[in-house]
Amino acid sequence: MNQTKRKEILTRLRAENPHPTTELNYSSPFELLIAVILSAQATDVGVNKATDKLFPVANTAAAILALGVDGLKDYIKTIGLFNAKAENVIKTCRILVEQFDGEVPESREALEALPGVGRKTANVVLNTAFGWPTIAVDTHIFRVSNRTGLAPGKNVVEVENKLLKVVPAEFKVDVHHWLILHGRYVCVARKPRCGACLIEDLCEFRDKTDI
Repeated sequence: MNQTKRKEILTRLRAENPHPTTELNYSSPFELLIAVILSAQATDVGVNKATDKLFPVANTAAAILALGVDGLKDYIKTIGLFNAKAENVIKTCRILVEQFDGEVPESREALEALPGVGRKTANVVLNTAFGWPTIAVDTHIFRVSNRTGLAPGKNVVEVENKLLKVVPAEFKVDVHHWLILHGRYVCVARKPRCGACLIEDLCEFRDKTDI
């Protein structure tokens, strides 16, 4: 795939959705951080159902820390891996309170040092909360990037590096939202909806469907 095609793909995705954002509900960098930690191996819909009850009660590091592990579990027990996530969230809140005055640090190194926060979560927070041109590669982005030919790679790090290299600067802040949504609703894993895809003519996927 050449840069002309890549730019056209991104131009079309932008035209369809000029101001994309995460489907997780949040109103502050802290709420976003907690929601993303909880979203690992869970759906955004499931996380939102839990945080819609949690955040009105506790939406700061100090408030969640005050709940304690067991108190937090009562709010997130419908989410997969909630036991481990509750432990990580409480540990993260303690670090935020003790080291960062309860605020979310705008630093990759500091974010990745938090329990339950890896590279992908750090990328989401830096991008969505702080506007950094980072690209968080999840399963949807990995699939879309490889299937279309936009930025093929053998693993998520390769895909992330390729996207950072080939995506023009004007698209970098929003590209991971476009690709997630495209993978979630159109370029789905089992039966991609190629017939309903606005970039079908630019896509290099060999096994296109008529759905």
